[in-house]
Amino acid sequence: MEGLIDLGRQDVDPSRRGVLGVSLFSVALAVPNWPDVVGRMETAAAGTAHRVGMPEVDMVIAMTERISELDDQFGGRHARPMAAAFLVNTVAPYLYADASSSVRRAMLSAASDLCYLTGYMAVDEGSHGLAQQYYLKALELAGAAEDHLTYCTTLRGMSVQAVDLGHGKHAMRLADAAAAASPKAGPRMRAFLSGQQAHAAAQIGDRRNAVRHLREAGVAMEKAESHERAFGSYDPSSLNYHTSQVRYELGDKHGAVEAMVQADRLRYSTYRRSRVRQRAMLAERQFAVGHLEAACASWHRALDDYPLVQSGRVDERMRVMVRLLRQHRKNRDARELLERARLVVPAAPPSA
Repeated sequence: MEGLIDLGRQDVDPSRRGVLGVSLFSVALAVPNWPDVVGRMETAAAGTAHRVGMPEVDMVIAMTERISELDDQFGGRHARPMAAAFLVNTVAPYLYADASSSVRRAMLSAASDLCYLTGYMAVDEGSHGLAQQYYLKALELAGAAEDHLTYCTTLRGMSVQAVDLGHGKHAMRLADAAAAASPKAGPRMRAFLSGQQAHAAAQIGDRRNAVRHLREAGVAMEKAESHERAFGSYDPSSLNYHTSQVRYELGDKHGAVEAMVQADRLRYSTYRRSRVRQRAMLAERQFAVGHLEAACASWHRALDDYPLVQSGRVDERMRVMVRLLRQHRKNRDARELLERARLVVPAAPPSA
């Protein structure tokens, strides 16, 4: 528990955030298996502070949901310090407080979900080593809470981080571990896990398993959507995003563009950060197949919302746009887009 408090305090401190931000991603990170963490975390077993009940748990859940909404709409740069401060100043004392066993498990689960979200926001800012530290704390807390859902979700998040950094084999191990640890998952969760397995498999060139996992994700999504549509979870837009990623990794660039267009069409409007980032990715893929005018149109749509988003990942996509377009300055569409971008796209950060 002290490790969680120290991590959060450092993340809140503006003088320390730069140091934390340059910590590197590690494929050698020891990821605990479910039996290693289930029911553990004795340091949170009893406390001397005030007693807490389900109202405090509900408050932590509600705050996590609000922070997640801010992250979706505005990016993680400003929301993460808020989450870290809440972890240190409110959630950690609750974990030390007296509580019934059921309330303690519920609080550990809520804390795990908040740690996962904070790690995800660190990924969004490009602070990959820091994100891994938050993810490990989320796994430990989920195990202590006997919360399979957050444990599996966190492993999947770690796989997403790895595959986006090009560590396909590591991403595959994590995605498989997430699926194996969730044997009783419902159809939407199975789609959520299988989609990530498909992307990781495609990145390592395993076409057969990539196609198989993507098919499994599609079947599971159909079952989930026939039962009920769920806002704020893995949905058809997310599945189309994974379809695009798989096709791109397997060399079908035109198919990747088609699926990314569909993902953009289906995406809920509240997911502004994802909309900007993935429209920029769509533009890059349109550019790669020689459709410069279509790419410029997609980049313009990404720029429409870009000033509202504070995200390292989105900033990088915008810098990629500028680099790609410089070779096409003679094209009027490219030139107009570069002029617009000049006013809002930040320069690349200095190399360490």
